[in-house]
Amino acid sequence: MDVAEKLQIKVRTLPPPMAREVLNFIDYLEFRRGLQAIPEAMDLVAAQEDAMRHVWDNPEDEVWNNVPTR
Repeated sequence: MDVAEKLQIKVRTLPPPMAREVLNFIDYLEFRRGLQAIPEAMDLVAAQEDAMRHVWDNPEDEVWNNVPTR
């Protein structure tokens, strides 16, 4: 079994948020190697949102939820 087949098996079992995180990471690797440009529609904040949710979403930081970001 080659690497691509192993990846397919593992990705199929992931819940959708984790699969999205894996896809975002692959996009990042392709961008870093110059294999793709980051599409304008890709929001980099959204790309890291799933990975950082446990850090951002806690009672101590609730005060920051209403701070404008733009």
